Amino acid sequence: MTAGALTTHVLDLGRGRPAAGVAIKLARVDDQQIIEVIEETVTNAHGRTDAPLATGSDFRAGTYELRFSVGEYVRAAYTSPETFLDIVPVRIDVIDPAPGFHVPLLVTPWSYSVYRGS
Repeated sequence: MTAGALTTHVLDLGRGRPAAGVAIKLARVDDQQIIEVIEETVTNAHGRTDAPLATGSDFRAGTYELRFSVGEYVRAAYTSPETFLDIVPVRIDVIDPAPGFHVPLLVTPWSYSVYRGS
């Protein structure tokens, strides 16, 4: 975890490897509405983003939503036109951004899990 930053990675548990090519959108949320898109990126070969999703003045106390486009990833990785999941939204509340937040997503074609990592 990078101090004062928001980071993520995506692991494909169905294939037992990092999930490369997952599009991620990070937005700031206020009163249950997206008010500002901060970052749009794609995971690399290691299932991580090349840089933190937010740092410095872009990462302050508040509510954030990460939107993982797992449907596109599953269709490509499993060469199947069918998907169960499409967009996986994850909302987090940040009271103190100083210690940093790492939000891993574990995904299969049929399920997902998320947690606050270290």
